[in-house]
Amino acid sequence: MSASNRTVPGLLWRRTGAASLAALATCLLAAPALAQETPPAAAPLPEPQATPPSDQADDIATSAQDIVVTGSRIQASGFNAPTPTTVIGEEQIAANAQPNVFTTIAQLPSLQGSSGTQTNTFSTSSGAQGLSSFSLRGVGAIRTLTLLDGQRVVGANVTGVPDISLFPQLLIRRVDVVNGGASASYGSDAVGGVVNFITDTRFKGIKGNVQGSITDYADDETVLVQLAGGTSFLDETVHLVVSTEYGNEAGVGPGPYGIGLAGGRDWFVQRTLVNRNITNDGNPQLVLRDFAQSIGFTKFGLITAGPLQGTAFDEAGNPFAFEYGSNGVPARNAAGTVIGCDFGFCQGGDVSGNVDSGRSLKSSIERLNAYTRLGWDFAPNNELYVSVNLGQVRTQNQPINGQNRPNLTIQCENPFVPQLVRNQCAAAGITSFRFGTSNASLGSTQVRTDRRQYRFVAGAKGRTPVFGTDWNYDIYFEHGTNYSDIEVSNIHLSRRFDRAIDAITLNGQIVCRDPVARANGCQPLNIIGGNPSEAALRYVQPENGPFQRTRQTQDVVSLNFSGQPFDLWAGPVSVAFGGEARHEFYRVYGDPYGGGFGNAPDNANYPVDPTLLAGGANWYAGNYYPGTGAYSVREAYVEVDLPIINSDGLGRANINGAARVTDYSTSGTVWTWKIGGTWDLPLDGFRIRGVASRDIRAPNLSELFAAPVTTTLPNFFDPFNNRNVLALQYSVGNTELTPEIARYNTLGAALANPSWLPGLNISFDWYNIKIDDVIGSLGAGDIVNYCFTNILPQTCDAFNLNNPNGPNFINVQSFNFASIETEGFDIEASYQWRNPLGLPGQFVLRGLATHVAKYVSDSGLPGTIPNDSAGQNFGATPDWKWLVTQSYSNDQFSLLLQQRWFTSGVINNNYVECNPGSCPVSTGNNQTISPEDNFVPGAFYFDVGGTYNLTEEVTAYFKVDNLFDEDPALSPFFSNPALYDALGRTYRAGVRFKF
Repeated sequence: MSASNRTVPGLLWRRTGAASLAALATCLLAAPALAQETPPAAAPLPEPQATPPSDQADDIATSAQDIVVTGSRIQASGFNAPTPTTVIGEEQIAANAQPNVFTTIAQLPSLQGSSGTQTNTFSTSSGAQGLSSFSLRGVGAIRTLTLLDGQRVVGANVTGVPDISLFPQLLIRRVDVVNGGASASYGSDAVGGVVNFITDTRFKGIKGNVQGSITDYADDETVLVQLAGGTSFLDETVHLVVSTEYGNEAGVGPGPYGIGLAGGRDWFVQRTLVNRNITNDGNPQLVLRDFAQSIGFTKFGLITAGPLQGTAFDEAGNPFAFEYGSNGVPARNAAGTVIGCDFGFCQGGDVSGNVDSGRSLKSSIERLNAYTRLGWDFAPNNELYVSVNLGQVRTQNQPINGQNRPNLTIQCENPFVPQLVRNQCAAAGITSFRFGTSNASLGSTQVRTDRRQYRFVAGAKGRTPVFGTDWNYDIYFEHGTNYSDIEVSNIHLSRRFDRAIDAITLNGQIVCRDPVARANGCQPLNIIGGNPSEAALRYVQPENGPFQRTRQTQDVVSLNFSGQPFDLWAGPVSVAFGGEARHEFYRVYGDPYGGGFGNAPDNANYPVDPTLLAGGANWYAGNYYPGTGAYSVREAYVEVDLPIINSDGLGRANINGAARVTDYSTSGTVWTWKIGGTWDLPLDGFRIRGVASRDIRAPNLSELFAAPVTTTLPNFFDPFNNRNVLALQYSVGNTELTPEIARYNTLGAALANPSWLPGLNISFDWYNIKIDDVIGSLGAGDIVNYCFTNILPQTCDAFNLNNPNGPNFINVQSFNFASIETEGFDIEASYQWRNPLGLPGQFVLRGLATHVAKYVSDSGLPGTIPNDSAGQNFGATPDWKWLVTQSYSNDQFSLLLQQRWFTSGVINNNYVECNPGSCPVSTGNNQTISPEDNFVPGAFYFDVGGTYNLTEEVTAYFKVDNLFDEDPALSPFFSNPALYDALGRTYRAGVRFKF
């Protein structure tokens, strides 16, 4: 399908942009209504406190209703939720001046491994390019629940995670980050915690923001335009808010071949972790090498084995002697050994063909969204409302330079082989040679995504007296649809490529050797050098490349009630209860060449070719397969807050407990619960708190219902009958998966606003999360062998190798067998100083830190050992991660200083560090490496920003991120965008206005 043949939903969005907001609001006046909270009026939020549990809501409430801070479902004045919650207000979001609010929230230390525009840029087939989603505690975006106004959001990816770029960002009032399990309150996926975006539903006036930015390297040019408006009418009973925004971030990359990066960045040196494959000579098995050079390919081709090894070709196809690094000398044997080089790599020499520099450092992203909410106060403190959120996000990235093929066989008689080389073949008595190329002449792969969200909510929320006490209710229906399109260009069909490069001369014409391929349009391809014909390029890389089309829907009906039915000796008992019904559906298909004929409705653009596999998997990368499935969820919960102490001598304490029963149509019934409490001691401002909970993550639609992908295994070993058999491997979803089960424990203490130093807040919270039955996958051989040895009996139902009525098969699917355990603590502190040193205004100091003491992943498979990735700086969980800000503001201007840093670490904790000459025997689970090579430095980033009020309504601002232009750490895996900033110094400036 070409880019112009968009689906109807894509056309709908283009017709429903900012210009139609007024018409959309008019339509909503006649729409059915149902619910939402009435948040505070437009009073400014205070600085977030170091210990902002739910009682912080009392500080910001300016309406009759109580405000729910996300750690609990309880709505009650003075209630203290025991789960640690960090609150980021709109003032802090504005001060950070990012083009996407996702970046601001992802900087919090407890968020580790979040996905954004600088991650997922190195892959072709993941489907997550440009997707902005949060990961709390490093346990992954699929285990972090993201809400909008306390409500679920339809997934923007087959894993079910939403895209924050599609949220209405200018109306965000605050963001609550619950650092810990909350499944008993909010349901599945809240294993790492909850991120809840709260919007301003009673905004009055007009406000806007215009921002531009650029890096110090003159790239990633960014434009952001936001506009919102709100009004009330009919005696202040009807409230309308609308917003729209457009953002365009140009992204960064790619660089040229070799070691150059985009914009002249000079930190990349092709650092590579080389496996010497020598385990017992007393020296480390693993060594780091800078300016590493693969001996398997070059930019325009290299003969890699045999008598002609070391012959390379320039762009014109002329042969020359390749310069190996490390003074390497080709052995010219069948193995392709290079004497003087490490296994597979030399150091230095001609590195012009290296491909890693072609990775995008940041995906480009263009986003557009519109939001409208209409509410009607049909009685005091009671509201009916509807809201509509339409959003579109487009991204583009380049995974790598070229399309590397290191192990090709070229016949000496190939007419594209230079005559000099053919003569050398004859002299050496060979008829073919091994050949490697990065295929620079084919161009580099481009991946484009287009995500479109249509979300509608209707509800009722308010407060009403029942049997003499006030009860809060929150009832809503949500329907969301997300369309995700992925298109890949400049990528070859492997089987066509293999036939096109095998050229012969027939009747004086250069043609493809394979007669079937010739009859179906094969055009001979010259890959010796960089000058293929246009016809050959179009044959191996047709204009209609790989694509994926996904449609996901989510329907939710939710009812929530809370109140204080009676009093006890220490105060009123608070109760919340409710239920939810949810239906999730997805359908995905790919192009016929990638996903197989019969799976997509537009096969006409992909004619049948007998040289290709009818079942798909024909592309070099980007083979997207079909799938469809749905599941339903019904659940009910109850939460109780029981005050147990309320006296001057003992202080004030409460116990908070919740339980939820959830029934999945796929996996049955599961219970979650939590029990915790807080105790305000009779010490000025001192509080202790703790929670224990049982949480879940249900298998997502892709894990459950991925469609079969068939691979032929011609000589698969059957251990039951001691024979080799022809078997078919089916990669499929597993509808027998059960939810992952987590146990979360936290214990903390806080000092809040003591009388001896008003404005001071400090908190310390220890946490531990243990997740069992983690969903993971196995290979075909493992599935059969683990059944044969009775190590994992659950795999025995996944294959049949003695089937008289059909083919032998192995279903390669996910199982519940792995585990994750992480432990650490959070520190948060802030101090507010009004009129510092006699100056008008306010000084605020705030710091947050997370220490990950351990993060142990255990595959649960025999022959493997657990891996503790805490402090592995090529993951997402460094030992320490900090965020500190200092700000001063008055009526005229403000100044912000921000520091972000994390500690040094290692490549892998399972490596055995030893000095050359004294290393033990290296093993597969514990490979040896020198301490210097296993060291990975941390990073320190310093940001500065400020504002100046041009008038009472108009404010100019600036921000410089990474002021000292800190380069990312040198990496054997290119770079780690989950931790390091690869862009460098970035300048931002803009104007905000509010009338």
